[in-house]
Amino acid sequence: MDVVIIEDEDLAANYLKKNLLNQDIVTIDKVTVLESVKEALCYFSDTMPDLVFMDIHLEDGNSMEILESVRIPAPIIFTTAYDAYAIRAFKHFTVDYLLKPFDADDLNRALKKFREITQTYGQQYQLDALQRFFKEGETRYQKRFLVNHGHQLRSIEVGDISFFYASGKHLFIYTGDGNSFLYNSTIRDVITRLNPADFFKINRNYVISMASVARIVKHDNLRLEVVLNQPVPGEERIFISKTETRYFKEWLDA
Repeated sequence: MDVVIIEDEDLAANYLKKNLLNQDIVTIDKVTVLESVKEALCYFSDTMPDLVFMDIHLEDGNSMEILESVRIPAPIIFTTAYDAYAIRAFKHFTVDYLLKPFDADDLNRALKKFREITQTYGQQYQLDALQRFFKEGETRYQKRFLVNHGHQLRSIEVGDISFFYASGKHLFIYTGDGNSFLYNSTIRDVITRLNPADFFKINRNYVISMASVARIVKHDNLRLEVVLNQPVPGEERIFISKTETRYFKEWLDA
């Protein structure tokens, strides 16, 4: 049996691959790891595995783009790092979901369920469930962010946020009035809680709001520089990640 893992985190992909090869519930001959929507679309254009493990949020998009572009008749087990509302959306999936971080026992239960369910339901039901997941998510974007401010707590309205900045293990919220606040989260997590029409992750350190963009500068090497309408940490220049350039342009042109 051939298995595909669609996962952009190396540690998560390697952990899942190792456990798949060590279990004895199903016989696996080959495990292929794909790291992006683009890579998955290319793969599925002429290859079809027997089972797919698919992360929901990928660095260059989400798995919905894959399912909307190519037909995948193979059973799918979705993986997600998100909480209760995702679980409610996935509880009727034809195969299963794995909530990160999962262990070998969770994986084995999903594989056993895979054997039972694949004879009953088809991929279209899975696609419908995933569509419901994203439709529900549209109404659940975070509106306020609670931060510590000296000896007080402060709730920051999302409309007051210019950008999020990650430095080492710390994440900071910068507001339009020039203040900054330490926020207990990560860039990877916070981007999933923001309305994508208003915020964009331009590289591993910055998530910016549309309202914060002053201008975009095109450089000779085809890189794009974003100039914000307020000072940034260290007065550094901000460049768009090459993998995000296309999607950033689409975001600006939406």
